[in-house]
Amino acid sequence: MVDYTLNRRNFLLGASAFVTLSALEAKGLSFKRFPKNIKVGLIGAGWYGKSDLFRLMQVCDVNVVAICDVDSRHLQEAGRLVGERQRSGKIPKLYKDYRKMLADHQFDLILIGTPDHWHARQAIDAIRSGAHVYLQKPVSVDVLEGEAILRYARKYNKKVQVGTQRRSTAHLIDAKKQIIDQGLLGKISHVEMCCYYHMRKNGNPALEPVPDFLDYELWTGPAPLRPYDGLPHGGWWRTFMEYGNGITGDMGMHMFDTVRWLLELKWPKKISATGGIYVQKDGKSTIADTQTAVFEYDELNCIWQHRTWGNPVDPEYPWAFIIYGDKGTLKGSVMKYEFTPVGKGTPIKKDVVYEKEKFPADLEEPRIELHTAPATRQHLLDLLSAIEQDRLPVADIEEGYISTACCILANISMQLNRPLRYDPMKKICTDDPEATKLLKRPYRMPWQHPYLS
Repeated sequence: MVDYTLNRRNFLLGASAFVTLSALEAKGLSFKRFPKNIKVGLIGAGWYGKSDLFRLMQVCDVNVVAICDVDSRHLQEAGRLVGERQRSGKIPKLYKDYRKMLADHQFDLILIGTPDHWHARQAIDAIRSGAHVYLQKPVSVDVLEGEAILRYARKYNKKVQVGTQRRSTAHLIDAKKQIIDQGLLGKISHVEMCCYYHMRKNGNPALEPVPDFLDYELWTGPAPLRPYDGLPHGGWWRTFMEYGNGITGDMGMHMFDTVRWLLELKWPKKISATGGIYVQKDGKSTIADTQTAVFEYDELNCIWQHRTWGNPVDPEYPWAFIIYGDKGTLKGSVMKYEFTPVGKGTPIKKDVVYEKEKFPADLEEPRIELHTAPATRQHLLDLLSAIEQDRLPVADIEEGYISTACCILANISMQLNRPLRYDPMKKICTDDPEATKLLKRPYRMPWQHPYLS
């Protein structure tokens, strides 16, 4: 199959894109040659899939060739909206089955915004078809799926940027450069991370017929087929471990990845977790409403905690990280950061950077996360630059794999009620065959797990 890479083409950028590219160039990430007619496909045309695609279209004049979704209403809406935004005015070709979409076209870049249980299989199939990938987090629902994506990305020399946009968030980049890298925290030996959002769906909807516009069998794919009790969209699917990794694997993965990036950490030595459904026992949800996980490094513990009930510890930082050093403390979130020195010294604060003036269309888009949009644009530009320069992107699949796998291991530790030591070279939990078996979930037939060795 022909390998169409971006550095063989030229593309034109809209006026608004040059503003963002100026910031990119200031960081040494500029394109040497502007590719043209980048052929893009989207798998998963719900809220966040469309949002990622629209951010890409704001900074690069791409050719959105095709869109795939198992919900025909999502599909038709996405096709119409993309057609309105494309300079050509063309409506992309619409598909229900992503495998046919990949077979019918040669893509340069595939964006994946499906539920978590699909991420690994679709990312690997996209890579094997010859495309680079922008993959939403978490990268997988089991540990070995993530390892398989990494293996295929390296084998086919494809860039995979994971949607952990904190690595491209302006105020957090500033915190890393001005606070951490300058040594203002001193010796760092403790980190706390948290999420106290009341985001756990916990209803008891009745079973009902599957609507004609949804292919529920294909939506479920390799996951267990639950009896249909309403549309899985809108976060209902996230409340079941059948399709994801709970709040630790969703919100915790973001914060743990941010901390690893800020402190340049890789795999922890040991992972332990406790928790379960302590309060919200009256619904169908199978994810924990309360969980504490500890990721242990040499002379450093990174502790995660979530509750989907009660009040946050700090109302200004309900989803956040706090990094403690002997010279100061850094508290950060998607909205801001604060550095507080020990003893005398000047506190430093910085807020999120918006781009409402540069991208006024943001204000008209339903459900857009205005605070995240600039980071997503920067994240996508970093991916394009990585492809052109043949380097790893800032949120390379290996980093996404580590962050995802560690959160999954925390869930396994909670399930087994004992700490785990994962060996990423041997792909085992050391001296724990029972935990090792849980590194790979069974796939529903006829789907096959990508980790076959």
